[in-house]
Amino acid sequence: MQDNQKMMHIALSKDQVGKYAFLPGSPERVPRIAAFLRDSEKVAQNREHTSYRGYIGDTPVMVVSTGMGGPSTAICLEELVKLGVTTFIRIGTCASTSALVERGDIVIPTGAVRMEGTSSHYLPLEYPSVPDYSLVKKIEEAAIAQGFRYNTGVTITKDSFYTQTEPETRPIGYELINKWTAYEKGGATSTSMEEALLFIAATSLGVRAASALISATNYKSYDQDNILSPLEIEKRVIITGVEAMRLVIEEDKRKSR
Repeated sequence: MQDNQKMMHIALSKDQVGKYAFLPGSPERVPRIAAFLRDSEKVAQNREHTSYRGYIGDTPVMVVSTGMGGPSTAICLEELVKLGVTTFIRIGTCASTSALVERGDIVIPTGAVRMEGTSSHYLPLEYPSVPDYSLVKKIEEAAIAQGFRYNTGVTITKDSFYTQTEPETRPIGYELINKWTAYEKGGATSTSMEEALLFIAATSLGVRAASALISATNYKSYDQDNILSPLEIEKRVIITGVEAMRLVIEEDKRKSR
C-alpha cells in the first residue's frame, strides 16, 4: 500500500505511524496518555478510534483507542499491523475477581480466559491466549520501579458487561454463573473485555502485545470505596505503561546495534 493511503477504520496511513503503539479502549483516555509523551499531537479521529502521535526519546509512538470489546479491537490492531506497528501495550481498566486485587492495583495479565467470540476467528479455542512474555516483564519492571501494588495472573475476557454483573436476570444465567465461579476458583484475578482477543490476534499476526490494567473495583464490589479518584488510579497505569514502553524501546535499540 502507498505510504499516504489511509486505513478504512482508524484513518491512519503508514507515514503517520512508527513501530510502537498504546491501545486504550476509551477515546477520552488517549490525550491523557499522550500527555506523557514528548511533542504529542492528535493525528486522526474516526468512529471510536482517536489517534495521537508522540515521542519517547526520538522514537514515534502512537496512542489509538480501540473502543470496547473484541471486534473493534481486532480491527484497530489489524490496521495498525498493516501500517507497520509491531509492538502494542494496552492501557486500560479491569475489575477484580480475586481478593488478591484491590481497587487501584496494577494488573498485568499473563493469560486470558476466552469467554468471548472474536478470538475464535483467529485461532481454535484450545489455543491459549497469552501475551508477549518480554512485554509482561517490562510492565512488571515498570510497576516495581514506581512502587505500585501489582498483580500478575489470568484475566477473564467476556463479550457482555451486564451478563457478568446481572447474570441471574438472563435466560442462561445458570451457565454464566457456573462458568464464572469456575474461573474464579481456578485463580483468575481480573476481568476485562479485550485481552483474549488482543493476545490471540497479536500472536497470529506475529507481533508483540501485552496489557497494563488498573483495577477499578475491589473484589465483589463496584463501589468507589477508597479515597483515590478514577483519574488518580488511571494515572498509575498510564505511568506504568509509558515507562514499560520506554524500557522496551531502549532494549530494542540495544539489540539492533
